[in-house]
Order: sequence, then C-alpha cells, then structure tokens
Amino acid sequence: MKTTCLIIIAMIAATLIPQSPAHAEKPNVLFLIADDLNTALSGFGHKQCKTPNLDRLAQRGVKFQNMHCQYPVCGASRASIMSGLYPYSNLTLGNEGTLRGSMPNVVTLSQTFRNNGYYAGRVSKIYHMGIPFEIIDGTAESDDPFSWDTAINIKAPEQNAPGELTNWSPKDKGSQSFTGVIASSGDSEHADGMAADRAIEMLNQVKDKPFFLAVGFVRPHVPLVAPKKYFDQYDREAMEAPEVPENDLDDVPGIIRNYKRNSTTYGVTPELHKGLLQAYYASVSYMDAQVGRVLDALEEKGLADNTIVVFTSDHGYLLGHHHKYQKQHLFEEATRVPFIISVPWLKDQHGRSTTKITELVDLYPTLAELASLPAPDTLQGTSLKPLLVDTESSSWKKDQAFTISRSGGESIRTMDYRFTQWGFGENGSELYDLKKDPGEFTNQANSPEYAAVVKMLRAQLIAKRDAAGFKQNQAAIVGKPGKGKQKK
Repeated sequence: MKTTCLIIIAMIAATLIPQSPAHAEKPNVLFLIADDLNTALSGFGHKQCKTPNLDRLAQRGVKFQNMHCQYPVCGASRASIMSGLYPYSNLTLGNEGTLRGSMPNVVTLSQTFRNNGYYAGRVSKIYHMGIPFEIIDGTAESDDPFSWDTAINIKAPEQNAPGELTNWSPKDKGSQSFTGVIASSGDSEHADGMAADRAIEMLNQVKDKPFFLAVGFVRPHVPLVAPKKYFDQYDREAMEAPEVPENDLDDVPGIIRNYKRNSTTYGVTPELHKGLLQAYYASVSYMDAQVGRVLDALEEKGLADNTIVVFTSDHGYLLGHHHKYQKQHLFEEATRVPFIISVPWLKDQHGRSTTKITELVDLYPTLAELASLPAPDTLQGTSLKPLLVDTESSSWKKDQAFTISRSGGESIRTMDYRFTQWGFGENGSELYDLKKDPGEFTNQANSPEYAAVVKMLRAQLIAKRDAAGFKQNQAAIVGKPGKGKQKK
C-alpha cells in the first residue's frame, strides 16, 4: 500500500514539473548574424578572442565546426542565406543589385514565416548594406521589403565617434581600411548597442505572437569601433598573428595572388598587426556583449523556452592569413563561419558540436522544418535537424561544401581536401591536402602524385556547380557585370 501511494505521488509530481516538449507549436525564431566574423570565438577554440555570451549560447545549443558560406562577400552570402539558394541560382553574385532584383518572385526565409502567420521583423543589417556609410546615413538600400512587417535601420557615427582613431593598414586610405576607434562613449552610442536596444524593444512588442526576428550586428566589419572597455580586455603587445610561410603565395594562381595582398594593399607591419588584431577582437567582444543583452531579454520576457536562436556570420575573414586580409578569397579562413543553433526542446545535444560538413544554404530548410512550415520546393540546402538530434548522425550525407567568389573562383571542400579553380577552370587551380596541410600552404594541384585526386575533385566540382545553377544560368553568370571585379 505504502509503495502504491509513493508511485501515485511521484506520478502526480511529474505532471506538475514542466517538461520539455518533443517539439514546439509555432516556435519563435531569433536570427542573429554578425558581419565579417571568422571563427575567432573562444567557444570555437580561439586562444585570445573573448566571447562569453556566444559561448553561453553554444552551451544551450549545437556548434557547427565545419560550416561554410556560399560566397565570401556580404551581399551574395546574405542573399544565399535568405533565399536558400546557391548564388549561381539566385544570381546575386556580389554586393551590387538585390536578391529580388535578380529573382522577383523569390520567397525568402522570413517571408515563409510571414506567410504562415508569423510577425517578421528586421533590425539593422540582414541583406547587404554599405558599411560604414549606410550606418552613418541610417539607410538600407538593398533591403527586401517583402521579407518584413517591420524594418529598423540604425544610424550611428562609426569612424566619426569620439575617441582614439588609428588606421592600422596605412597603405589603404579607403572606407574599408582597418581603422580602429577606441571610443570614449558607451555601448548604446554605437551601431551594435543600438541594434540590441531596438531588438529588445521589438521583443516587448511581439512577445505575445509568434515571431521571426532578425538582428544584424555590423561588427567586426571595419571600421573597428568599440568602447574603450572592450579594448582594455586585450593586451596589444600580446596579440598573436597567424604564422604564414614567407613564400606562401608563390604557388597560388596569378589571377588571385595579389588581390588584397598585404604588401601591395594594406602595408600592415608586424607591430601594426598587433593593434589591428586588438581592434578586431575588441569589436568582436563588443558585438558579443550585445548578443548577450538580447539573449538576457529573451529569458526575462519568458520567451527562451519557445524560441529557436541562430547565430552566425555572413562569411569568414582573413587577418593576415596567407599574407592577405578581408574576404573574397577561397581559403578556409574566408569560407568557414561560426554557427550555433539553440533549439530549446532538443536538449540532449546541447553543449555538443559537430564537425560534419554543412553550408549556410542549409539554414532555410532547417528553420522551416523545425517550425513545421511548408517551404518552397526549390530550396537547395538540406535541413540540419538530423545533426541537432544527433551531432554524429549517420543520416547526414552531405560531404562537400561549395563556395564561389570573384574572378570565376569556385571551391569544393571535402573532409580531406580543398580543390579550387579560377576563371571557371581556365585560370589555374589549387589543391590542399587538409590532413597533411591543414593551413592550406602547399598547392598540390600540379603534383603528379595528386593527379587522380585533382581529376576526381574537378569532376565533383563541375557536377556540384551545375546542380547549384551554373549550367542553367551560365550565360548570365559568365557575363555578369562585376563577376570578375566587384566593389568592396
């Protein structure tokens, strides 16, 4: 009798304890995206950059350690994410034009949620914006109005903020130079703090309805502006530059060898490099703090248990790797991005990571599946849900990431190799054996011992690019204005 009573009491108690649902009815989505951020996060193994809030998010979700963008430049990558299509299919092949200008009838990621009863809001940069000028002006000329119920632009001083300004790349006098500002003002007087403020306000407004809220943080895109307290987290003299062989670029095809090369474009000396890295990491830590504020607000408003949170960057970024800087290259540092998804009801995998190859084009079908929404049947990505349920899932079959860039650059990344060709295959190629050469320092494309590997990967690349839309749109792609030379 006593045993029976204890069982009954335990059963009653179990019904009173909140249980994590197997799935959520109309879960919210909070989509956070940084700008020009590589995997310099402490939670992704970086030794110096401090990102405690993103590390906290990773403990409540899954880290994707082998996630790659489809084009390492803002406009093309963001259009790919929001359309669920490779750039060869959506024909957004740089920063010029707009996604809807190329595809008038496209149904974007947030539009799918909006069409299914969700409130869709945007704060700051989601589609391409010209940074810093559009932040200074408070505009977003390449935005897609069909994607949002509400769109909020941010107006901030950028490099004109009060503080100590230094150009760490003295040969570059343009708007994309590595100008750092140790700002004397507070978090909310700069772009990402303002974005966090407005995102929190929007959470207050939509907390009683299902929502898709996209928040764009513009750091660490140059100019590298952050309040002084974030610079103070880093000892400039202790900054460690990437180790690169002196002759690293000697075996790279000429068409790309000198593009954004330090010696010709930036003039960053070893001493200047330390200041540049301090400014970049300070900007990352500032952005991380604003992410933390939005995540805290989600908790405080009781929304965390029913909100899928995604954090990523639009593409990777070179910081002296391969004697180069910034983007539009096809090395690992340019294509690989940090990526975290937190799904509250899939707690078994929280705090884990996966090294399976994945692509940013996979995000759209993932969120549609998690929210049980019908998605366009034209999507070219694959839902990541199997890896959210089991980070080592044998049902995940994707084994290559496909990324393109300027000058007809096309790259396929497998677990063992990266194969890249330029000029759509007419202007040289690169092959890196990632097991022996993870830094991608020695181009084996012309080595007889790798001839069979080159042949195999070239065939795979051709098949992949055709599946991604090249064959169907070849005339538009090869003749696309700016395909060989894009604006920054």
